[in-house]
Amino acid sequence: PEFANVDSSENESVPFRGTILRTKSGKFSSVSEPCVSCTTFNILAPIYKRLDQQNQNVRESDFRAFWLARNERIVDWLLYESSSIICLQEFWVGNEELVQMYEQRLGDSGYDTFKLARTNNRGDGLLTAIHKDYFRVLNYRELLFNDFGDRVAQLLHVQSVIPFLQNNDDSMQQEILIVNTHLLFPHDSSLSIVRLHQVYKILQYLETYQRENKLSQVPVMLCGDWNGSKRGHVYKFLRSQGFVSSYDIAHEYTDSDHKWVSHRNHRGNICGVDFIWLRNPNKSIKPLKISWAEAAFGIIKYQLQKAQLNEKDAFDFLRADNNGNYITYSDFCDALKQLKLTGLSHGLSFQEMKDLWVQADVDGNGVLDYDEFKVCISSLCLLPVTGFLDQMRIWYCTCSEHIDEDSNSEDSNEGITKEAFGFAVKNAILFPREVEKGIWPENYHLSDHARLTALFSPVRLRCSQKSL
Repeated sequence: PEFANVDSSENESVPFRGTILRTKSGKFSSVSEPCVSCTTFNILAPIYKRLDQQNQNVRESDFRAFWLARNERIVDWLLYESSSIICLQEFWVGNEELVQMYEQRLGDSGYDTFKLARTNNRGDGLLTAIHKDYFRVLNYRELLFNDFGDRVAQLLHVQSVIPFLQNNDDSMQQEILIVNTHLLFPHDSSLSIVRLHQVYKILQYLETYQRENKLSQVPVMLCGDWNGSKRGHVYKFLRSQGFVSSYDIAHEYTDSDHKWVSHRNHRGNICGVDFIWLRNPNKSIKPLKISWAEAAFGIIKYQLQKAQLNEKDAFDFLRADNNGNYITYSDFCDALKQLKLTGLSHGLSFQEMKDLWVQADVDGNGVLDYDEFKVCISSLCLLPVTGFLDQMRIWYCTCSEHIDEDSNSEDSNEGITKEAFGFAVKNAILFPREVEKGIWPENYHLSDHARLTALFSPVRLRCSQKSL
């Protein structure tokens, strides 16, 4: 049967294995320097895999031979790649036989495994595996969002078993923070604020953990199925916080390049949603709360554009029935409710609306007049994304830091105080390889997601006091 031939397209696709690197020419070569590899893969839980497009109720979970064969093939490929870090999404935690198969085979191959079920017994969850030859796990935390979508995340604090870099500074931490997550699918535009909330909570938790454990000088990897492309608000939010997409860095793609895909969703659409994000400690980033506000205003901008409002119409919409030529806080809240960004269990909270209003009311007089609106709110409707973020600096005068798009710390010696440990992206590959060209192969049945593997080499970074 077709379903038994779970992955015919991958017979010609050979991934990284240990310290083997596929170069851009397609040839393999040994990597003499120490490297770390990371794989993220949404393995499509059998409870979601449809076997009959005419009858959507027929799922792979009803046929043991099918789901077992497919998942054994998945493990075969994971063990062949032997990545230092493995992050899986849609792991069928509700099936004990499948869980034991993964844990035993990965465990026998030298991995420590950590699984986490989604809340409210949704059946699937996450699995993160760390190879003991590379890292020891210092701490493991679980993040339960307990909001719309029953999403979760894992945070692992790991330390290199053998120092990657020999140094004279014994205080240089050769540690990494790793996050594995799976964000909510954007069933409609009103859920964009939920997805932004989920990322915000992850970054808040990361920030708190780093502060409490004095880990400002460690690199962070965010892995998983983000259920959003490079055009989305989540992507822009993470970029504003200093994260870079390892695949795009490896292939020298810009934020506006959309050449690759990694998922064919249940609607039949193909899109690029799987990322391994990297943030090195030499990044100079905006305060998290400011980036969050910018992202939230970006969603307001999108909703106003979707309604095809020009500057005057947008002002009239926000001031509603107010007879004055200004917008009140009450008008602002009512408009957000009409845009389906609040008034719902998963919408903006009262405090978040208040915070956004404070940022918008530049002179603090309690209302937005038309001139303020033109300087601030109108920018949401009229400016492209880059112009919008530049314009937002008028709102947030406390933020003057430049977000460096280049991870090369050699560019500036200003304020250098000490060395830190980080990573350079050596390469990144998607499997099956056709998806790198934006093509979804019809003979690929291992999952409805491609597998992403990135290779990193440890580097020394010079950090200023500001970035610490």
